[in-house]
Amino acid sequence: MDLLTLLRENKIDNKLYFPPTIKSSWLAEGVLQLLPQSEPQEKPADALIISAGIHGNETAPVEILIQLLSQLAQGKLPLQSHLLLVFGNLPAIREGRRYLDHDLNRLFGGRYQHFSLGNESSRAMELESVIQQFFNDPAVMASTKRRHLDLHTAIRGSCHEQFALLPYQAREYAADFLQWLEDSELDALVFHNTAGGTFSHFTSEHFNVDSCTLEIGKALPFGQNDLAKFSNMTTALQDLIAGDPSRKRTKPALKHYRVVDAIIKQHDSFQLNLPEDTKNFTELSEGFEIARQQHQSWKIRSPANFILFPNAHVAVGLRAGLLLEKLT
Repeated sequence: MDLLTLLRENKIDNKLYFPPTIKSSWLAEGVLQLLPQSEPQEKPADALIISAGIHGNETAPVEILIQLLSQLAQGKLPLQSHLLLVFGNLPAIREGRRYLDHDLNRLFGGRYQHFSLGNESSRAMELESVIQQFFNDPAVMASTKRRHLDLHTAIRGSCHEQFALLPYQAREYAADFLQWLEDSELDALVFHNTAGGTFSHFTSEHFNVDSCTLEIGKALPFGQNDLAKFSNMTTALQDLIAGDPSRKRTKPALKHYRVVDAIIKQHDSFQLNLPEDTKNFTELSEGFEIARQQHQSWKIRSPANFILFPNAHVAVGLRAGLLLEKLT
């Protein structure tokens, strides 16, 4: 039986065995801590969190995480980092749905307390506790470098197929982390301008982790993903796990964007004036009314000429799109 089947049948934690060089422990359902049994001589091992399935219908990241897990269990991938693998929203993964009650990636940083008790609010609380437990481990506490890669796929097509969203933070973004993102052959970086409820923002804000949300392609059902399309990201993650992130970029230079404004759906009258097939990073004309709702309208004003994640079908109170300024 393959690991994906075991995960979907809630049996994966009973079927995995690792080489003696790896100490494994399940911190929660779908959350596996893997620690190398011998520390590198020259410096403490880095701390690394890789998460997938925060949205249950985004299946390629889940398959990539399973691939990495299988390679570690078989001894094909050496472990040189203190590693936490997180399968985010397991009930939604099993049902092939984005979420069951609430969007999990809006509930972190304690925001789950403002929502009714349900699958996602309970999971956000649990994952926050698990991250705290991971960083409280004596071995992990010694790590001087901390990273979190939260893997996603987008609902729609994109002018930049693979991109990273970096959470807003008052401190400087680490140069070596930005270099790793560049060397991972991504197409674009997007810098948030305000705090948010995402998983990556939570780890950045509360644990000083170099974090990002990685959008690596289009969301498809299980069995329809061509994992070869994600080989650049799989290899980059393997390099981090093995402690050897030394690849060099071969694609054209990364494009950089900054979030200028968020379009928040606040009323049932909300209307998004874009075709359903509008791609992420589409450039819009100056003065175009992109959205309206009762007593409010959004028009394109330079330099915020680009749209990201347009979606008129979100619940009231959620983001229906981001307006971006192109930096490079």
